[in-house]
Amino acid sequence: MNIRFDGKTVAVTGAGRGFGRCIAQTFAHLGARVFATDIMADELAETSAQGGITPKVVDLRDRAAGAAWIRQIETQTGSPIHVLVNNAGGVAGQEHKPLEEVSDEDWNVLFDINVNAAFTLCRAAAPAMKRAGGGRIVNTSSGAGLQPSLTGIQAYCAAKHAVVGLTRQLAHEFGPHNITVNSVAPGFIRTNAATERQWESYGADGQKALVDRIAMKRLGTAQDIANAVVFFASDLAGFINGQILQVDGGR
Repeated sequence: MNIRFDGKTVAVTGAGRGFGRCIAQTFAHLGARVFATDIMADELAETSAQGGITPKVVDLRDRAAGAAWIRQIETQTGSPIHVLVNNAGGVAGQEHKPLEEVSDEDWNVLFDINVNAAFTLCRAAAPAMKRAGGGRIVNTSSGAGLQPSLTGIQAYCAAKHAVVGLTRQLAHEFGPHNITVNSVAPGFIRTNAATERQWESYGADGQKALVDRIAMKRLGTAQDIANAVVFFASDLAGFINGQILQVDGGR
């Protein structure tokens, strides 16, 4: 089957770099009309430079702004969002420290960007999807949503577990409306400054040990993640719902 998204509206968060950039550009290459958001204006402009992508800088910690972005897309296109990709997240520059040293702000920001943003956009996009009789939602979780995180960051691990729970619960709620909700859980992939710092912190021996634990004996790429997202959004996955797809080369 030749997977195409011609005539489809796709919204992608966290599209300034890494997974989000690759996801947005892949959907655009496959014919979708892509709307992309991030807080990093310059990086978002680079993402949209290939064409077919409409960028907008939105701080998804502001729930009203996130919901307004969804409404703007629906108004501009005259249609519901066909595919919503909640990819925004990460560690916000944090590193592991003992729990007693973790501030409320440290904790809250990681929940805001990883799970609260996904909740807000799902809530905003669902009514039009229901009226249209279907849709696809794909959430980026993590291997850290299924087990302890390699980062050691407590809030990140807890938030990604929450993304997994939100995915599974919404799959049951939205399923009767022909809306599927699934999640891609990447393994360790070097895509940004945070993952580069993490990689360097392991040293040569730690890096080799990490790769040796992967069945395919290599790290993945952002395109590997984008391919999994595209699969969940495609007609091939029409009866797949509430699933967490680990894309980690076989840990």
